[in-house]
Amino acid sequence: MGVKKIYLIRHGQTDFNVRGIVQGSGVDSSLNEAGHRQAARFFAAYRHVAFDRVYTSVLQRTHQSVRGFLELGLPHEQHAGLNEISWGTREGTRITPEEDEEYFSVLQQWRAGQTHLSLQGGESPDQVAARQRPVIDLITSRSHEKTVLVCMHGRAMRVLLCQLLGYPLSQMDSFEHHNLCLYQLDYTGSMFTVRNFLDVRHLQETV
Repeated sequence: MGVKKIYLIRHGQTDFNVRGIVQGSGVDSSLNEAGHRQAARFFAAYRHVAFDRVYTSVLQRTHQSVRGFLELGLPHEQHAGLNEISWGTREGTRITPEEDEEYFSVLQQWRAGQTHLSLQGGESPDQVAARQRPVIDLITSRSHEKTVLVCMHGRAMRVLLCQLLGYPLSQMDSFEHHNLCLYQLDYTGSMFTVRNFLDVRHLQETV
């Protein structure tokens, strides 16, 4: 099938990101002014790439982050499997000192391998991985698509990268992310390799 090239990005900045408010899959926030600038810079840097399809979550912040490509008329699919993890009852709230202990305790337990755990009413990394797998299978099965753009969310991106690269979910924090950062991966039909790790050079251009 040759090598499939996957450009994987996180959505641009939202006001919730700036204010430290938990978004998750249940908060459909939009990009702020800085986020729209980030999206424009990414588009300017990569509009020359011949993407066969654009994949996003169903949340509007991912759609807005790739709007330039969609306006070119590129085929687009949105999949709930690419949505951010659900943080349950914490979504839409700021992490406060009183609740930090619970939040960071769960993160620590994930790092210890207990990726079946979740915050109250939310999803576990195992559950996120399970809903991502059909989307991974779909993308990898489309041998006619040689180059694709995937836009999703920070924690979900960490889970996805673990799955693609064969890492246990307990190591997902190894994959750093920033708003509108880029990971480039190659898929040979049997394995994924990373060609570009946490690339933000496109954001450093003066506009």
